[in-house]
Amino acid sequence: MVMNPKQVFLSVLIFGVAGLLLFMYLQVWIEEQHTGRVEKTRERKATSGWGPMSYLQPVPRIMTTEKTQEHTTKQQKTEFHMPENLKEKKENLLNSERFARVLTKTSHSQGGDQTLNKIMESPTNKLIEKHQGTKTLFKKFSELNWPSDIRPLNKSLVKDDKWKKTDVTQEKRRSFLQEFCKKYGGVSHPQSHVFHMVSRIYVEDKHKILYCEVPKAGCSNWKRILMVLNGLASSAYNISHDAVHYGKHLKKLDSFDLKGIYTRLNTYTKAVFVRDPIERLVSAFRDKFEHPNSYYHPVFGKAIIKKYRPNVCEEALINGSGVKFKEFIHYLLDSHRPVGMDIHWEKVSKLCYPCLIKYDFVGKFETLEEDANYFLQLIGAPKDLKFPNFKDRHSSDERTNAQVVRQYLKDLTRTERQLIHDFYHLDYLMFNYTTPFL
Repeated sequence: MVMNPKQVFLSVLIFGVAGLLLFMYLQVWIEEQHTGRVEKTRERKATSGWGPMSYLQPVPRIMTTEKTQEHTTKQQKTEFHMPENLKEKKENLLNSERFARVLTKTSHSQGGDQTLNKIMESPTNKLIEKHQGTKTLFKKFSELNWPSDIRPLNKSLVKDDKWKKTDVTQEKRRSFLQEFCKKYGGVSHPQSHVFHMVSRIYVEDKHKILYCEVPKAGCSNWKRILMVLNGLASSAYNISHDAVHYGKHLKKLDSFDLKGIYTRLNTYTKAVFVRDPIERLVSAFRDKFEHPNSYYHPVFGKAIIKKYRPNVCEEALINGSGVKFKEFIHYLLDSHRPVGMDIHWEKVSKLCYPCLIKYDFVGKFETLEEDANYFLQLIGAPKDLKFPNFKDRHSSDERTNAQVVRQYLKDLTRTERQLIHDFYHLDYLMFNYTTPFL
């Protein structure tokens, strides 16, 4: 039987349509599988290796203790765009490869939640909705606008006049950071995942607190405070180090969906505590490389010794112990590091994004107890809850202070000291730190 041209055309058309539908179905299925894997990966990243939850006891872990919590971040090349007088530093506040898409909408503007709800309730075809839903939600979310100004602190719960001086200092810090970000921090299209941007922020829903963790700036005791505020412990003084860092007790902001993230960022009190960058760096080195450590020695120590120590002995390459501060600095300043960055010496500007997220409270390690206890007054914490002042680990060691820092810097050249400062230049500027170690 010979088919006429019309029949041939119809046959080709039918097969073409069928093929297109099959292609669309497979594309949706592949996208669905990929999305599921991404979510599972993110979930495993937050929870893998933990055993059953026990609030005040160390949690049994499958993975190495240090490896699970104190993970490394991938090395990132960053190009910044500063005004003419700062261009030589080659650092811009926000325009790094890891910056997140801007989440946005003022806390008082109407329609933000409605927009998100409309997106999620879109009556499109189920297959197309599965395929496009996530992309559409992210696109709409990225079109919202951040509040242009920080909100005034609610001081109605502060009754004691003794906090007046602390309050004046706090307002100066807030204003300084805000003005700095207005002047130097403008970015139209930050590029990265919103979940990465908020991945260091802890959530305490009862008192509506968001706390951005900066390692080596009092973060362990801050987590203890959050656990007490959450009702997980009666006192911050009887919570172990392992329970703080390896227990699945505190929620992070990236564990919520986009609407949950947006709502909390715009309604909760957001706090960040910082520290002089070089002092924080020395503190991290002492903690991770001058004491036995089953993660930092084999992962960082071996790589650092192998690349930066001439005539290295075999034993040092096997265990990675005995890294010298000068070798550590060579690693830090190397644009081709043999192993990536780590949160303990990463810049605050890349941990907490302080010009994208408008922090309501800026505390400093140098005045930690005073700032922390004032903050607890502001958020209406129980009157008997005070910020703990004990050293979390290596309690017999002298605290890292300016005098200790100078002892470590004395073996570096002036050029090396200047390069360290340049590396943390943005943090020094944003938080108005002086440079006493040069």
